[in-house]
Amino acid sequence: MRPFRLQDSMTDRIQTARSLPSHKPCLTAVLRMANLRPTRQRVALAELLFGGPHRHVSAEQLHGEATDAKVGVSLATIYNTLHQFHQAGLLREVAVDASRSYFDTDTSDHHHFYVEDEQRMIDIPASSVEFAALPDAPKGMKVSHVDVVIRVRKAQG
Repeated sequence: MRPFRLQDSMTDRIQTARSLPSHKPCLTAVLRMANLRPTRQRVALAELLFGGPHRHVSAEQLHGEATDAKVGVSLATIYNTLHQFHQAGLLREVAVDASRSYFDTDTSDHHHFYVEDEQRMIDIPASSVEFAALPDAPKGMKVSHVDVVIRVRKAQG
């Protein structure tokens, strides 16, 4: 039996919210359950993030979508909100390098291909990546998660 994790619970609630015809009230409830005040901007960004299928999004991409949807929000607010959603377990942050992160609406255990030519992420099921061994964690610490990002490019010819 898997241990209960708040993250799993939030993922389930978001999936439920996505399946309802009008998911705005559900997203408001999900934000409240995550101890986030459902401000107008947070709810609008949650609708953009969770209103469709699972995806990976950068702060800049979400800012463009918010601008197109006439949601008045600064890029700084987008960054802050994405990090708040991540800390609340609603999103998973995937760093592809020191200056670029994507936020994944699927918080379950899995890995990623990063397509460098297109700057996009593709999911890899956790069961598709095996580790022969991991090094021991430093004294007094434990491994909390292993993220694998495999960088790929389109083959030439």
